[in-house]
Amino acid sequence: MKLGLIGIVATLVLAAAAIAAVTLVYRSSGATSPDNGSFRGTVEPPGLTMPRFDLRDQHGRRVSPEDLRGKVVVLTFLDSKCREACPIIAGEITAAWRLLTPREHAQSAAVAISTNPRDDTPASVRAFLKSHRASRTIRYLVGPLPVMRGVWHRFLMLSSYESGNAATHSDPVRVYSRDLVWLETEHVGVDLSPQNLAHDIRLALNRRS
Repeated sequence: MKLGLIGIVATLVLAAAAIAAVTLVYRSSGATSPDNGSFRGTVEPPGLTMPRFDLRDQHGRRVSPEDLRGKVVVLTFLDSKCREACPIIAGEITAAWRLLTPREHAQSAAVAISTNPRDDTPASVRAFLKSHRASRTIRYLVGPLPVMRGVWHRFLMLSSYESGNAATHSDPVRVYSRDLVWLETEHVGVDLSPQNLAHDIRLALNRRS
């Protein structure tokens, strides 16, 4: 089990390093886009799209990327038992939503993908969202463990189920365009704030495909 976990972590670290290297090469090349330097998070290389998934939210409704197409999507990864980054992320997203207009709300969506379906029972998810006043803001997506393993792999992220610790998992906050292109990423303690996130949602809403 330990050797398997080490292999998973090593693979994810290498994948993250590869993405970082692509980003560095892209920036070093002098390539620019209309959004470069405008987003307050880390701008991603062009052409990276949202991986596929088919999960259910806290209300039992199915959600897939195609259901989100046409909206700017804020996507993150949470564990309802996490007491470190997860409460901060939920709070920052909820606070950012308060800065948006009703029209911007209608054109945006916030989703969180579970990092441990064994922790994230319907009752636990509802309690977590309620405690952080995020019940009406975040759609918390969960599926069976075999399905979640595939989702984590496609997103190149470490789950708390795999780490064995509710607080140890990938926790970026990604922003995707209306056509599901990954635009930028914000991180807790670095550049994630309600003001930055609201700014970047608006920038994405005004972005031409």
